[in-house]
Amino acid sequence: MSSVVVVFPKMEDAKSIRNLLVRNGIEVAGICTTGGQALDHMDSLGGGIVVCGYRFQDMLYTELREQMGGGFEMLLLASQRVLAEKVQDGVVAVRMPLKVHELLDTINMMGYALDKRKKKKRPRSPREKAVIERAKALLMERNHMTEEEAHRYVQKCSMDSGNSIVETAQMIISLL
Repeated sequence: MSSVVVVFPKMEDAKSIRNLLVRNGIEVAGICTTGGQALDHMDSLGGGIVVCGYRFQDMLYTELREQMGGGFEMLLLASQRVLAEKVQDGVVAVRMPLKVHELLDTINMMGYALDKRKKKKRPRSPREKAVIERAKALLMERNHMTEEEAHRYVQKCSMDSGNSIVETAQMIISLL
């Protein structure tokens, strides 16, 4: 799960949200009362989810969103009145008063999407590339496939099983 930073103008509110998340198995990397503190904290993390209110002592959530790094997603917790105004693009919102399951489901969904995006961006190591090439070579040799057919086969097996393409290639090698 991605790192979570909680930002609310009142420390009691930030602690309440943190405690709620921690009780439900979500690790919180830090709590802040200002946008500046949050930005400093985010610099040390590199990516994650910012759970915040509408207004802080030094800025609005829109200003914080503009200054956040690309590896972060924002979850705004706000009243119906605030949400009735246009919420900034790229911001996920949950209406206050909170429904715990709604908050947790939303954070889990955002964390899953962030983790998936991180996996896709990571380049393959030479060893991982070699494993994939070896699996394709075995398929080409044993099943008389072209390289393109072998690659598509490994890719499809990977998607069907829910494993990474490298894990699938390793399974093919061990079976053949």
